[in-house]
Amino acid sequence: MRVLVIGANGKVGRHIAYKLKEAHYTPVAMVRSTEQIPQFEEKGIATVLGNLEKDFESAFYNIDAVIFAAGSGPDTGADKTILIDQEGAIKAIERAKHFGVQRFVMLSSMAADRPESGPSGLRHYLYAKHRADEYLKQSGLSYTIVRPGRLTNEEGTGRVQLQEHMNNFGEIPREDAAEAIVRLLSIPKAENKSYDLISGEQSIQELLL
Repeated sequence: MRVLVIGANGKVGRHIAYKLKEAHYTPVAMVRSTEQIPQFEEKGIATVLGNLEKDFESAFYNIDAVIFAAGSGPDTGADKTILIDQEGAIKAIERAKHFGVQRFVMLSSMAADRPESGPSGLRHYLYAKHRADEYLKQSGLSYTIVRPGRLTNEEGTGRVQLQEHMNNFGEIPREDAAEAIVRLLSIPKAENKSYDLISGEQSIQELLL
């Protein structure tokens, strides 16, 4: 399965691309510039140039599944957040439909399903994620939405807590979030579902068994 990773140069996106390769998928890393290519080619991962703020249609040729891991980050202004996290995601969903992509996995954010409950400084970010998630749900694509808690750079533990909704907020290493996303890509039970994800006690390799 050829899997396009949008946002492959991001902190989670890189982990996703590497873990797809380890899991014997064929990842295609979408990057914004030629300077970002070598880190993927060294690991035998194909790359394609694409920019969410411009045109990236050519990235979808011969692609079976998409993982959208791009994001402006919660610290950017509302304009940039809407441009990338909302409109960029919506454009990616539309192109996936046009090219007959089989699966679309969205890296979202915890509380994106209830953005009004988030911290006031993050609400523009959560609303952008929320609108993108809702657009994906209505798209007709086979989707999975993953809403991780606060992402950290700690080494992954391989153990998480995954539920369709959690009242408790938490955190999770980016490596574990990436591994869980790759795991959910191939599980039929995860199709057309949305999940909150934080560190926990369950082995990622046993999710939804």
